[in-house]
Amino acid sequence: MLPVIAVENLSKKYIIGHQKQERYTALRDVLANGAKRLAHKLTHPFAAPDNDPTHEEFWALKNVSFDIQQGDRVGIIGRNGAGKSTLLKILSRITEPTSGKVSIKGRVASLLEVGTGFHPELTGRENIFLNGAILGMSRAEIRKKFDEIVAFSEVEKFLDTPVKRYSSGMYVRLAFAVAAHLESEILVVDEVLAVGDEEFQRKCMGKIENIGKDGRTVIFVSHNMGSILSLCDRGLLLKDGAVSVDSPAAEAVGAYLRSGTASDHGVFQRRSSSGAQEMLLNAELLDGQNMRRGTFEYGERMRILLRTSPNVMERFGVEIRIKNSRQQLIAYISSWINRSNGGGIFTGGDTIAVDIPALKLVQDTYYLDFICRIPQVHHVDNWWDSVNFTVSNCRPQGSPISIQEADQLGQIVLDDVTVGKAIELC
Repeated sequence: MLPVIAVENLSKKYIIGHQKQERYTALRDVLANGAKRLAHKLTHPFAAPDNDPTHEEFWALKNVSFDIQQGDRVGIIGRNGAGKSTLLKILSRITEPTSGKVSIKGRVASLLEVGTGFHPELTGRENIFLNGAILGMSRAEIRKKFDEIVAFSEVEKFLDTPVKRYSSGMYVRLAFAVAAHLESEILVVDEVLAVGDEEFQRKCMGKIENIGKDGRTVIFVSHNMGSILSLCDRGLLLKDGAVSVDSPAAEAVGAYLRSGTASDHGVFQRRSSSGAQEMLLNAELLDGQNMRRGTFEYGERMRILLRTSPNVMERFGVEIRIKNSRQQLIAYISSWINRSNGGGIFTGGDTIAVDIPALKLVQDTYYLDFICRIPQVHHVDNWWDSVNFTVSNCRPQGSPISIQEADQLGQIVLDDVTVGKAIELC
């Protein structure tokens, strides 16, 4: 079976210009420098651009190769500057590669710059037809989809108002609605879900999820690992313009989160402290088999293991805050509340275990804050965003949680959490 997208040794080079810092440049200097550059080009016609100190070559992509089959849902991840957006622009035929080959079979709908093609002086109704035509829809297709587009965007009341008077949220709603209803074989999405309110983002995620279930190919770029795990079955990790990992989505997400700093996915090592006295040395996340993990499924057991400094003479307590990818506090664990260890107070050198028998979270990336507190002297050792982990949207049985069901689950529910010395809880 031939792939719908075949990428072979794809590379893209940009030339970065550097302006020299000079105190003062007269017109004669500009003319003289121009004459020198012209003379250099005439005498050295085959000189490489990097001979010019004012120009630098930057390879956004380097020898990228992969195939995508019909119906694949591929998540492309990587840190800023890894080449994700450049790759999508080439796949969407917005820019040409420097070298290599891309073969695409089918119609492509791109959600790279939502709202591109909207005219501020035209009404919402007129822009639906204009933007639809730019995206490749015929007038008959737009008329057929018109009511669905308007219903999805929820701007019916302002449909005959020029879009220059729309709020940014209304503008994005209408733009996404037009692009999402283009009946294409391949949908390319680049971080457009980072805009809009939370309800709109869930609606967009549901729409993309349905497109994938219809058997169409989806290529999705996001920094939200929960969204990648929810929507995609395959992951491509880009690093420095090259494909570092091509694997199932969960493995690619794990590799991405492990590629960061020492305080990264599922483990924390001490670097510097916000308090005068160091109480916490390191922390790690374990699964039900006491194996270190950074990715969990809905309902799984999690153990947070904290190792404390033996130099702490006073007794202290521990608090843990769990935040989602939007940095919203959604759960709070405290040894003062969970008194499974004679009041939940520890001494230096203790290894503290926090056992969560059922991790009931919706899909997302989560961050842990650790606070060690000595109450008598009000001393606090704070660690913000010390550990992160990802939860996929699967129950232990493996059945997926829909967008609607995930919304009904609401915030995290932590039942029967125990906090105590690790030796006592084993």
